[in-house]
Amino acid sequence: MTGEVGRAAAFFDLDKTVIAKSSALAFGRPFFEGGLMNRRTVLKGAYAQFVFSLAGADAAQMDRMRDQITAMCTGWDVGVVHDIVRETLHSIVDPLVYAEAADLIEAHRAAGREVVIVSSSGSEVVTPIGEMLGVDRVVATRMVVVDGRYTGEIEYYAYGENKAAAMREVAAEMGYDLADCHAYSDSVTDLPMLAAVGHPTAVNPDRGLRRAAAERGWPVLEFARPVPLSARSAQRRAPLVTGAAVGVGAAVVGLAWYARRRALRLLEEAPQHRRRPRARA
Repeated sequence: MTGEVGRAAAFFDLDKTVIAKSSALAFGRPFFEGGLMNRRTVLKGAYAQFVFSLAGADAAQMDRMRDQITAMCTGWDVGVVHDIVRETLHSIVDPLVYAEAADLIEAHRAAGREVVIVSSSGSEVVTPIGEMLGVDRVVATRMVVVDGRYTGEIEYYAYGENKAAAMREVAAEMGYDLADCHAYSDSVTDLPMLAAVGHPTAVNPDRGLRRAAAERGWPVLEFARPVPLSARSAQRRAPLVTGAAVGVGAAVVGLAWYARRRALRLLEEAPQHRRRPRARA
């Protein structure tokens, strides 16, 4: 889209805001099965995921997680990582999407706002998740790649003030007025991101963000219902019959009912016809 189409956007953090876990750690098992990780690393990642799910991550924990992930992926083949993520994306991430977040994303899109994911996780993971969610743009951490492999260095870290700076760049490029924009996050480390817009909201906030939200009068939302996107799609398809389509739908339902009743009548009559020859014998 061009900057002349939309004048506002909704910026979403990803982990514990849109999905219920850390996206950077969610792919531990498929990476292990793909030969990228050993069992010890998988266990460390599982423990980090557990801690993150309970308490979130402060600045020190985020730094440790960043260092752990960059050290772990040094030397990995980028193509293999992309293949594993795309092959397992729906089975791994789809069940983790909060229904409340998906509803909110749809509401912003219906209101004419573009939706942007801003995440500290790597672009290899965040970009496919963004595509699955149908968002308009993704801002994520980028690793340095040389000869198709990660060097362990970070080219761009989407964290803290860097998130707010990226949002300002996107707003300038697309013509957004940040005063009319919305932002959502769970972490106190995203205070710059939330403060950059006119409509900040804390979602599943950690202790620090909950306190900051109370001090600044920001609304707080609690998301608690991860529902697979496939299930949501099936639910939406069922009732979408309105206006003129109701008449056609009613006719189809009527024909279906008539056909079913006729089929049942034929089934009831069929045994009687089969029994008559035996009765005469």
